Amino acid sequence: MTSSNSLVEIAFKAADDKRAEDIVVLNMQGVSLLADYFLICHANSDRQVQAIAKELEDQAFKAGFRVKRLEGFDEARWILVDMGDVVAHVFHKDERAYYNLERLWGDAPMIEVGQDA
Repeated sequence: MTSSNSLVEIAFKAADDKRAEDIVVLNMQGVSLLADYFLICHANSDRQVQAIAKELEDQAFKAGFRVKRLEGFDEARWILVDMGDVVAHVFHKDERAYYNLERLWGDAPMIEVGQDA
């Protein structure tokens, strides 16, 4: 398992543990130079959006990965958690529908994560 595969598993579990909704992982390899994977999820309140982002940061750190950037935390509408090979987009429900990253990055295949856990 590569480090980016391991990190995407850690990120998926962290988001799931904080009850993120509709967690999607896009394989960005060959589609974008920004990251190997995008994790996209949402929550229904500002506080929950922040809790998910904080859990992503904490679990990545515990596993020895560095969070390069955390943007949008105070506004809690769209928090970007840049962990290098994996970039997580944690949206407030309304913002997710508006930006629709899954459609924007439609060339990137969705992958199944965490189904065996």
